[in-house]
Amino acid sequence: MNVLILGGDGYLGWPTSMRFASKGHRVTAVDNYLRRTLAEETQSEALISTPNLLERSAIFKAATGLDINVEIIDCTDACALNRVVQHCKPDVIIHYAEQPSGPYSMRGFNEAKKTFDNNLQTTFNVVWAVIQHAPQCHIVKLGTMGEYGTPNIDIEEGWLEIEHKGRKDTFLFPRQAGTLYHTTKVLDTDLLWFYVRTYGLRVTDLMQGPVYGLLTTESEQDDRLLPNFHYDDIFGTVLNRFLVQAVAGIPLTVYGSGGQTRGYLNIVDTLQCLELAAGNPVEPGKLRVLNQFTEQFSVNQLAERVAEAGNSLGLNVTVQSLPNPRKELESHYYNAAHQGLEQMGLKPHLLDKPTLVAMLKVIIKHRLKIDKSKILPRVSWR
Repeated sequence: MNVLILGGDGYLGWPTSMRFASKGHRVTAVDNYLRRTLAEETQSEALISTPNLLERSAIFKAATGLDINVEIIDCTDACALNRVVQHCKPDVIIHYAEQPSGPYSMRGFNEAKKTFDNNLQTTFNVVWAVIQHAPQCHIVKLGTMGEYGTPNIDIEEGWLEIEHKGRKDTFLFPRQAGTLYHTTKVLDTDLLWFYVRTYGLRVTDLMQGPVYGLLTTESEQDDRLLPNFHYDDIFGTVLNRFLVQAVAGIPLTVYGSGGQTRGYLNIVDTLQCLELAAGNPVEPGKLRVLNQFTEQFSVNQLAERVAEAGNSLGLNVTVQSLPNPRKELESHYYNAAHQGLEQMGLKPHLLDKPTLVAMLKVIIKHRLKIDKSKILPRVSWR
């Protein structure tokens, strides 16, 4: 396939670019380094310095003999994106090109506006580039389980059948996001659903839970091919942050009571899910929603597992509860369906002790680069 990956420099975008190239697809990776710029502006740089996208592509070529074409453009620029889509003629567009941080979107007006403008304009431009230049293209957009919030009912896989006054119909599952970032993802879904209905686009929306992990088959060939591993309070996901805290000797910071429950998955399973979604395109005029995670944990359960793994390495890990800077339920019902990808062939990698120990050992090699000032919460919803 011709595969166009928007946000190809990101934590997930770069490993996805390598994976699709390794499987024989013709890959074009697009980015404008927005995430790198915002991380630098907020003093939230990744643990391990990574080359830019052009350099990464060259390193990957030297290691594997495989090409990843690179386009450095801003996807909010409709003319630039149209040019790339027209030239690439993609069979599938994998859309990661959004400001990815909930805490960043809650810092203030400027950060909220930048998140809103970037995320919605990019999705709008993707839709119209496909309509104009690649109408048969399958759009695979990375959504988030955070769109659903924490309803007091089971979370279905995207859709919900409702009976009201003796009549039935099926609607997108009600969304109630907890940050502006997650709200932009809700709006993405509604925007895509409108254009699917109106223009017969084919779209898969992947509602992904928080991702953890460092190593993939491709990145193991050269440390310079590792993903952008963030551990700070703004761009770092909770498990990655806990792992770095364990190595740095900082108590694992549980916000509030720690009962917040979500669905998680290993980065290697993210790559599996993208392959499955792209390799099984939907019919024109269909929006397929898949809940993309493998296991559910509370924050307390994650802290317990990291502490156990860290202590097995002699790290003397402790856990500390902090006043919650976020506006969220700390104790709630959470039961989300996620059978779609497993029915398509997903083989989950579960969060066991050997997996955690392996990640801790990689972080230990880079422990001198840890900046402890980046870990405690610097953004408050209130």
